[in-house]
Amino acid sequence: MKSVIPVKSGLMVYAGAALMMLQFGFAGQALAAGCPEVTVADSKGVAAGKYPQQYELAEFESLANCKLSFQGNPDAAALNKRIRGNPGLPSLANRLPSEPLVVAPYDSIGKYGGTFDVLSNATEAGTSDFLSVRHVNLVRYSDDLTTVVPNIAKDWKWNSDFTQLTFFLRKGHKWSDGEPFTAEDVKYWYDNIALNKDIMEKAKDYVLVGGERMTVDVIDPQTVRFNLPAPKPGLIAHFATSFAQGFQPKHFLGKWDPKLNLGADALAQKAGFKDGLEVHSNYYGNSDWTDTPSPLLRSPVKVKMLPADVVPTLESHITISDTTEGRHLVANPYFHMVDTAGNQLPYISEQDEVYINENEVRILKLVNAEVDYKEQSLQLASAPLLLENQEKGDYTIDLRPEITISTFAFNVTSEDLEKRKVFGDLRFRQAMSVAINRAEVNEVAYFGMGEPRQYIGFSPAPDFVDKKWEQHFAQFDPKMANSLLDQIGMKDTDGDGFRELPNGDKIVINLQFSIQGIPGPVVELVGQHWANVGIKTTVKEVTPDEFRSAQSSNKLDVTMWRKGQPIAIVLGNNELWVPPYSDYFGSRTGMLWAEWVDSNGASGAEPPDYAKQLIADINAFQSAVVGSAESDKLGARMVENLAGNLLFIGTVKAPAPIYHRNALKNFPVYKTHSYEYYRAYPYRGMQWYLDES
Repeated sequence: MKSVIPVKSGLMVYAGAALMMLQFGFAGQALAAGCPEVTVADSKGVAAGKYPQQYELAEFESLANCKLSFQGNPDAAALNKRIRGNPGLPSLANRLPSEPLVVAPYDSIGKYGGTFDVLSNATEAGTSDFLSVRHVNLVRYSDDLTTVVPNIAKDWKWNSDFTQLTFFLRKGHKWSDGEPFTAEDVKYWYDNIALNKDIMEKAKDYVLVGGERMTVDVIDPQTVRFNLPAPKPGLIAHFATSFAQGFQPKHFLGKWDPKLNLGADALAQKAGFKDGLEVHSNYYGNSDWTDTPSPLLRSPVKVKMLPADVVPTLESHITISDTTEGRHLVANPYFHMVDTAGNQLPYISEQDEVYINENEVRILKLVNAEVDYKEQSLQLASAPLLLENQEKGDYTIDLRPEITISTFAFNVTSEDLEKRKVFGDLRFRQAMSVAINRAEVNEVAYFGMGEPRQYIGFSPAPDFVDKKWEQHFAQFDPKMANSLLDQIGMKDTDGDGFRELPNGDKIVINLQFSIQGIPGPVVELVGQHWANVGIKTTVKEVTPDEFRSAQSSNKLDVTMWRKGQPIAIVLGNNELWVPPYSDYFGSRTGMLWAEWVDSNGASGAEPPDYAKQLIADINAFQSAVVGSAESDKLGARMVENLAGNLLFIGTVKAPAPIYHRNALKNFPVYKTHSYEYYRAYPYRGMQWYLDES
């Protein structure tokens, strides 16, 4: 039984309130009148604030005509002791910001305690689902997926032409180790990490504007300003959706940074490391992925020499143990959110993550209700079994639409030069697209619940997209496929039923896939469809890590993963439009084109003109006024170049299941099943709670 403790609300009895106030350092203060326990389901007559489902403290007290008193998790001191490097726990008054974010829970004020149990695939595979539950960034999308709302930032302001973005932070906000969080931590992230070539070999697009860097100014401890070399209104959407957080603890990482501390290398060597950068990489990693293993797994020396297991966080929970089997986390005692009764969030005291790479084992654990929540890696193919056991397992399955569509991309820069010639021929990609029987894929793999579609980059399609592209070469036409292959010169010269390359060499297309990225039945069906027009294929399931490693090293014939983004995210991130057309975690092609772009033509393979046009157009698109004639013209041409050249071949757009145990409360119905809005992030996992009664 998971232990949960009823939260003390603003209507608590006096004795309980007095005890809580003494425990958390409020002795001697007058007991304030309780505020109405506003929820999304019941506003208690309190008007909505500036932003949906949340308030700033002064705003809430004014609208509710009350004074909010604060309470914390009774186990906070014990949980804090398990965070290596943390000092003793001060009073709640000295842990909360003076301007906390007040959150309206979905249905009810929650209960403290319990352990949130989740499954991921491996150390850095299939973990974004779990990460998104505790995630924070400067801002986030509300659950309508259209409204950006404050989170770490109290608010923000653009100038008139979207070349200056100012964030206003919360007074008194602290990192999980109790140290102040200020604008300096935002500037440190940008200048010393995001643009540090020793850490990030290539700066990510979202920290640049048209390939040029921004500058970050600290106005005062609670005000930080991004100065952009050109307009980029989508920058705010990046901060609302990305796992890459726009801040890092300067006080913690800075002492290992030779650029900030002349003694960093000596300090590192004393601890047994080569230099400060090696310590820095052990704590932070050498990418923007926030889920790199902690020094418990990364460190080449005894971790006891390091001051803490992980970098201090602003998230709702912090890792306290990390192994190849999983991780365990406890609530951040300095978290910046409270509910409308004044209870510090999160409600759930601990989180436990277990790594299991076998999909069948993961599904069995879900059927047995050993998991509290799961979205990532769940495919529609698993829905019948999960639905069949819903009542018995006391859990709920919601089928929600996907943002993305499963795609296939031929390796247009294959190391095999004969394959490269064929894969780079548009007629071949057209043939492979019309050889796919999408209606069969829909019926067999998606139970007839999907819609056959071509991949167009945007999802959903903006108004400027000509609808013809959604079905471009998406018809089932094996006769056309055979004719196009004949034109290329791919003939069956030895009579074995399979075509050879134009030079007479045999060709077998190896379809390696990960179930995390695409349903197995889809790959098997498409492989058979291609074989039906004479292209021999093999199908093999691999782990996400194996897939990504082979993809990164340009070893795959075909890459397969779900793909697509809403326009808001495209405006902040160009990754789907510039070689290799995704980051490490998605489906990429043209790896040598990317090398050519990154090296300014010094190495790699020169991309064709349409690919160069896409690069120019996405940069211009991100700076154009959304909805303007210029923006629409650029967007329409981007779709024409991407879909028209079939770099990524779409299949069927379908829903996917989201799982949660019924004991997990304040859990809403998601608008989408998507990574693109960062999974659970819009749905406020810190106000979820466990009720085992």
